[in-house]
Amino acid sequence: MRILLVSQMYPGPDDPDLGVFVAQLERELTRRGHEIERAVLDRRSGGKLRFLSLAREARRKARRFHPDVVYAHFLVPAGLIGALASKAPLVVTAHGQDVRNIGAVPGVRALTRWTLKRASAVIAVSRFLARELETTLPQPRGKISVIDCGVDLERFQPRDQTEARAQLAWDGKDPLFLCVGSLTERKNVLRLAQAFSWFKKGSLVFLGDGPLRGELEGLAGVRVLGRVAHELVPTWLAACDVLCQPSLVEPFGQAPLEAMACARSVVATRIGGPPEFVPPGAGVLVDPTDEDELEQALESAAALPCPNEAGREAAAEHGVSLQAEKIERVLEQAIARGARG
Repeated sequence: MRILLVSQMYPGPDDPDLGVFVAQLERELTRRGHEIERAVLDRRSGGKLRFLSLAREARRKARRFHPDVVYAHFLVPAGLIGALASKAPLVVTAHGQDVRNIGAVPGVRALTRWTLKRASAVIAVSRFLARELETTLPQPRGKISVIDCGVDLERFQPRDQTEARAQLAWDGKDPLFLCVGSLTERKNVLRLAQAFSWFKKGSLVFLGDGPLRGELEGLAGVRVLGRVAHELVPTWLAACDVLCQPSLVEPFGQAPLEAMACARSVVATRIGGPPEFVPPGAGVLVDPTDEDELEQALESAAALPCPNEAGREAAAEHGVSLQAEKIERVLEQAIARGARG
């Protein structure tokens, strides 16, 4: 297949952590013998004007490349841009924020409705998100496949915890709880910090930045490291005992999946995607608004084995190579439908 990949998130020199899940799927599809041309944004800076640049690039590359199928990540603007760039069949992946923007951002509902009508197939990264999208708009009904972006089982794999901690010069108390992601209200970081303060054991490290950073810094037992080098994230996962992501809602939950691939236990929200891939024994699912339950979850997760082979085994079912194979079938079916008419 000749695939035009359109994405508003893709790793770049200044933002190597941006849309890593898109790049890893691209690599797998390339390994499977497909020819891929990309039109992507690889930076966070630039404001909304960068989407105009993306649209121009997508149009230019579509004219030169003549794709068999357009494969876009995020409904609007990337999916819309992909739909306008080429007459080839469109397959678009919904990730979460793009669905939440429907009805919340003026004009997005109409643009999303048109994009979904134009799409030959829609991929949602979780059953939770598929239901949310179908409830919001009727257009995708009957053409949604649930396929997450998977986890790189080579990059995220079990490692010796002592060795990882030595590499990071970690000198904190056990157990080490780790939270990876933006320090925002949706990520529920303040409730996590409150529950940890009641637990009164170990250390809590936040990898990420955001508007709530100032409220977390200086808390007893808490360290806020901001964004760390992209290549260090697997080392931090290997160093921790428990990965925590008790978000108010999590459309999928990439960080818990990566932690499980590293054979680490997780505390994850039960609102969204995590219940679909976190089995008993691999971690603890919580009501994100219940601080007492969250405190108990920290204790229960810390008592699970480390390394946690149940987590690794569950994560292996979501390896990126398996997910790329599923996506390949969706793309092929979209092309076949286009050829029929």
